[in-house]
Amino acid sequence: MISTFSTLERALTLTGLAPALLIGAGVHQDGQSPTSLLPPAYRTSVPVPPPAPRAAAPVGLKTSIDTLRNRFDGLAGIAVRSVDGGWSVDSADADRRMPQQSVSKLWVAMTVLDAVDRGRITLNDPITITRADLTLFHQPVAALMKDGVYATTVRDLLHRALTMSDNTCNDRLLRYVGGPEAVRRFLSGHDIDNVRFGPGERLLQSKTAGLEWKQDYAMGRAFEAARAKLPLGVRQAAYQSYVADPIDGAAPSAIAAALAKLKRGALLSPQSTSYLIGTMQSSKTGPQRMRGAVPVGWSFGHKTGTGQNLLTRTAGYNDVGLLTAPDGQSYAIAIMIGDTQRTIPERQALMQAVVRAVVATHDTRSATIAR
Repeated sequence: MISTFSTLERALTLTGLAPALLIGAGVHQDGQSPTSLLPPAYRTSVPVPPPAPRAAAPVGLKTSIDTLRNRFDGLAGIAVRSVDGGWSVDSADADRRMPQQSVSKLWVAMTVLDAVDRGRITLNDPITITRADLTLFHQPVAALMKDGVYATTVRDLLHRALTMSDNTCNDRLLRYVGGPEAVRRFLSGHDIDNVRFGPGERLLQSKTAGLEWKQDYAMGRAFEAARAKLPLGVRQAAYQSYVADPIDGAAPSAIAAALAKLKRGALLSPQSTSYLIGTMQSSKTGPQRMRGAVPVGWSFGHKTGTGQNLLTRTAGYNDVGLLTAPDGQSYAIAIMIGDTQRTIPERQALMQAVVRAVVATHDTRSATIAR
């Protein structure tokens, strides 16, 4: 049998990614950052053995995932679930809660669609965005407001939140469906464990920065300006507190398990399941994260998440999704980088390498069965 990792290593070497991803991991800095702001030396923990899967996990894929994770500097976790085979592959730290950031928009979407399934709301319900609803960072819906108002529907806001990662659309839906507690009830009611849902975009981001939220921060770049005026020590303390115990933290293993449940139809009605996965597949965010390695003929639906930066560090750089082969077999994948100084191309290379490893494993197993 062909070694999955050997195939992956050759592919990375040919694309020029192997030196950055598969060779020793040193921290590269310009020498200007104070030593006190360097990230902690994260050590991978020994995971608790999971329950016996329905089928044996591919040994080659486990080797690939472990090697990729261990040679990546920082806090990170990788989880892969075979939706059809029932097996799972997790790296060390895959059970550790890490910052979700916009990955949490998935839980809002599921809560909204669950309310649709229960007849409490419809996707065609009218809903309005006003200046009081504006949040911060990425909110392209703000450009659509006329005289301070944008009148639309639940369906439109849901599409924008998932495919554009629009923070204002997501927070407006969150309030419409009952707030954070409604999402937490959905998670608990569907046995989605080891996933926290935070207080909403404004409070989450202001706390991470070390600020108290003011609605004025929603206008222009007021938030960034206020954050820049904070003493560096205040920002460092807030950042480190968030990374150590994120209020929106979730384990990659828990997210992958939930995505597998979604694909199997165990969370929503068939109509809502199809709608959500289809919308995830039309997402425009993160084209060079996992999506950058999806082969022709495969389908992929996902949700990205990106946190704030502190000098060269980033608190949350994530991609989670469902990868489906031409033969219909699906894999739920969650890759979460909780804190790292690695460059964006290196983070993306890790994510693409995981996808290639899953694809190589699928192709090898399929060829073996065919013989």
